[in-house]
Amino acid sequence: MIPQEFEYTAPSTLQETLSLLDGERKVLAGGMTLIPMMKLRLATPAEVVDLGRVPGLAGISESEGLIRIGAMTTHHAVETSPVVRAHAPLLAATASHIGDAQVRNTGTIGGSIAHADPAADYPAALLALETRIQVVSAHSDRTVAASDFFLDAFTTALEPGELVLEIQVPAQDVTEGSRYEKVPHPASGFAVVGIAARIQKASGRVTMARIGVTGLAGRAFRARNVEAILEAGGGVAEAAAVLGHGEDPNSDLYAAADYRLHLARVHGARALQAALSRAA
Repeated sequence: MIPQEFEYTAPSTLQETLSLLDGERKVLAGGMTLIPMMKLRLATPAEVVDLGRVPGLAGISESEGLIRIGAMTTHHAVETSPVVRAHAPLLAATASHIGDAQVRNTGTIGGSIAHADPAADYPAALLALETRIQVVSAHSDRTVAASDFFLDAFTTALEPGELVLEIQVPAQDVTEGSRYEKVPHPASGFAVVGIAARIQKASGRVTMARIGVTGLAGRAFRARNVEAILEAGGGVAEAAAVLGHGEDPNSDLYAAADYRLHLARVHGARALQAALSRAA
């Protein structure tokens, strides 16, 4: 299909961009979601604001244990960045699971998390990594913890007029083990379920566990009950068995709720075991 008519604006500064943002306009980053939605007329913005000409929105840097990733950084750049691979390997591994090569070369991390698809890959890793997200508007500048950012399906903590500016990722400790396990939908590549696990251990016991889950429920979430069992000395099987407790599993033509929950626990156990085996 062809989108309905709309105005197109390509600002050249961040300040100009922020001055344009309101409810009648949509921001275009990589376009991997907005353009298909416009073609299907699921999104009918009066005006599209293209971020492609705004300088300074893409790039990756690391300083004092914090990795900063600009919102317009592509998935491919996240996947292949030596900085991300060295200091946040869980995020690099997760980026490698997104879509296909064309999507990874065009789609952006900021656009993905702002859209907040409940089956997107990034949120699981961002939750497990205890990431913070910097959002700005013409009148404000604030950071939001990933655990507070993803509120529901396609719903985030972004206020009207706000834009994702930067993703701030604490560097992983070199003793950590991590793993992203995913069951991809065969058509879309989105996560039927995706589990991101970070684990530290000492003297054979888990001292820190952070588990992010995507695809299972209406929004990505931290599996804190799983984390608590592992940190209390419980085993992988015991911990994985409670994954999804208290959540309302999604159900669709591909995977009913019970089956999706089963997949989450099976692949959750695999992610936990792999992360545990990698922890030094």
